[in-house]
Amino acid sequence: METFINVTFATLRMSAPLILVAMAGVLSQQVGLINIALEGLMLVGAFTAVVTAFSLGSTWSGVLIACLVATLLAAFFALFVIQLRANLIVAGLAVNFLALGATAYLLQVLFNTRGAFAPERLVGLAPVSIPLLDRVPVLGEILSGHTPLVYVSWLMVAVTSVFLYQTVIGTHIRAVGEHVEAAETAGIPVKRVQYLALLLGGFLSGLAGAHLSVGDLTLFRENMTNGRGFIALAAVFFGAARPGLTALACLLFGLFEAVQVRLQTTSNVPPQLPQMLPYLIVVAVLTVISLRRELRKGW
Repeated sequence: METFINVTFATLRMSAPLILVAMAGVLSQQVGLINIALEGLMLVGAFTAVVTAFSLGSTWSGVLIACLVATLLAAFFALFVIQLRANLIVAGLAVNFLALGATAYLLQVLFNTRGAFAPERLVGLAPVSIPLLDRVPVLGEILSGHTPLVYVSWLMVAVTSVFLYQTVIGTHIRAVGEHVEAAETAGIPVKRVQYLALLLGGFLSGLAGAHLSVGDLTLFRENMTNGRGFIALAAVFFGAARPGLTALACLLFGLFEAVQVRLQTTSNVPPQLPQMLPYLIVVAVLTVISLRRELRKGW
C-alpha cells in the first residue's frame, strides 16, 4: 500500500508540468498550429523563475515573471510564424535551441556556474495541506500535500475546456483551426485569434517551467525540461487536442515517469533502462495514433 501511495503521489506531482504545457499545446492545436516551441518556452520559464525568486527573494514573483517572460518569447515566435510566415517547425526548433543555449550561457554569466544552480537562499513553493482531506487515509495522503501549481494544473484543465467550448473566443479558436478561409469569411480575425492562442500557451508554458524549478525542485539545471515539451505534445495528439483526454494522457506519462524513478531507487535494474521508459511510451503512443488514423482511412 505504501508503494501505491508513493507512486500515485509522485504521478500527480510529475504530471503537473506536463498538464500545464499540454494545455498550451491544446490551444495551439485547436487554432491550427503545432507548437514545437513548448520545450523552449518551458525551459525559459524554469530559468526565469529561479533567477527572479533568488534575486527578489519572492518565489511567487519568480512564478509570475516566468510566465510573463515565456509569454514574451511566445509573442516573438507568433510574430515569425503568423506575421512573417516562417516555417512553423523550423521556428519552433529555433526557439528550443535558443532557450537551451541562452539559459546555459546566462547561468555562467550571471552566477559563474555550469550545469546547475541551487543557491541555499532559494525557497520553493510550500506544499499545501487540504483541510479535512489530509485526515482521510490513503486518499488524503495522495491528494493532499502537493505544491500549489499541482492543483493549478488540475484547475487549468477545466478552465481550458470551458474556455474552448463555452466562450465565444473559444469558438473562434476552434473555427480557425477547422477552416481558416471559412473563419475569415465569417468575419473572425484569424491572426488575432492565433496570436491569442500562442500567447496563452506561452503563459501556461512559463507556469509549467516554474513548477519544475521552484515548485517540484528548488534549482535550475541545464536542459531540466528534458523533453517534457515534446512528451506534452505527444499527449495532445493522444488526446485529440481535447483538454480532458490530453490530461489523462499526461497522467499516463507521469505514471511511467514515477515508475522509472521508483525502479532506479529500489531495484538493481540498470538506470538507463528505466530512464528510457517514458520515451518508449511516447513512441508507442504515437505509433498507435498513426495506425488508428490509417485504419480509419482504410474504412
